[in-house]
Amino acid sequence: MATMLLNPIAFQLGPISVHWYGIILGTAALVGLLLAIREGKRFGISPDFFMDILLIGLPSALIGARAYYVIFQWDQYKGDLLKIFAIWEGGIAIYGALIGAFIGAGIYLRKKGYSFIRIADICAPGLLIGQAIGRWGNFINQEAYGGPVEESFLRNTLHLPDFIVNQMNVQGVFHHPTFLYESIWNIVGVLLLFGIRRLKNVRQGEVLLSYLIWYSIGRFFIEGLRTDSLAYKGSAWAQSLVDALWSPMTIVFEPGYLDPAYGNVRISQLLALFIVIVGIILIVFRRLKGKQHVVRYSDPIVSSKAPQAASSQDKQDATQESTKGPASIQASEEKQEHVAGDPIKDEHNGKDEETSSEKSPAHEAEDTDPRGTK
Repeated sequence: MATMLLNPIAFQLGPISVHWYGIILGTAALVGLLLAIREGKRFGISPDFFMDILLIGLPSALIGARAYYVIFQWDQYKGDLLKIFAIWEGGIAIYGALIGAFIGAGIYLRKKGYSFIRIADICAPGLLIGQAIGRWGNFINQEAYGGPVEESFLRNTLHLPDFIVNQMNVQGVFHHPTFLYESIWNIVGVLLLFGIRRLKNVRQGEVLLSYLIWYSIGRFFIEGLRTDSLAYKGSAWAQSLVDALWSPMTIVFEPGYLDPAYGNVRISQLLALFIVIVGIILIVFRRLKGKQHVVRYSDPIVSSKAPQAASSQDKQDATQESTKGPASIQASEEKQEHVAGDPIKDEHNGKDEETSSEKSPAHEAEDTDPRGTK
């Protein structure tokens, strides 16, 4: 059993144990949400909209991440199915999380009439910073580490602080802090995405594709250092291709051990390679396709259902106007006539009638003279 130098339990609430792993994942989600909200304000999108996406996307991501991991580690869980739900013990896969989040958010965005690609462009930096923070959960659990290294490599070459070096001592053997490598890689990627999305001619989808390409490049090389990779028994050509592409890393690092009985091809490396190739092809193809009907990242984002809602309101107003009958028109005219009347004359009308009998003939003649005014 690994020597745990940091307690994975942050604190107790009665019988409930609150794990650092959950706190870190929650923090990752919150920071990613704040980045999306801030960028969404440039497009006039309400923060509540991104809150709704998080409330749907986060559970979908957790389900996808856990399902992805369990599928490739079924032998570990088939004897105790309840362990499938013990995510605080670790065992989630980032690519599974992305698949789950994209499915959940895609369904919600389709219902709201928004383009998935446009919103995903906004959320891409938030996703990447979330992954950077989330990797520290692996650090707490002493998982997702790399192959063995000398303590001097961690202290003198990488100049890591004691709390990281000590935590990388697993059962008396020091290991590569691959969680740290990936976390730093992702932070650099966030800064890169910040710059890309401010370029004038960036098109829709290119921030999302840049995020996927950047993360996958880093994941391909860092995954080769790990000793707990999900793997399968693939063909010889697939193994040769992955090994050849990773070979420049051997100048400095030794590859992490992979049990041949378990598999010879790391799934994350193969998937990362596929994403990089497809992402580059999509960007180049869309650029060569032409400049007609190009939607840029900076263009306004409008729900396809918003015009329909406005049209429905206009129709409703028109219907209300057309249903006004003669009675309504007559009442309106009488109201206007009453407002236009002489209130002083109305007030003294009775008084004038009472005193008319006392008026002199001269006054009567004056009253009947059409040239007279009062």
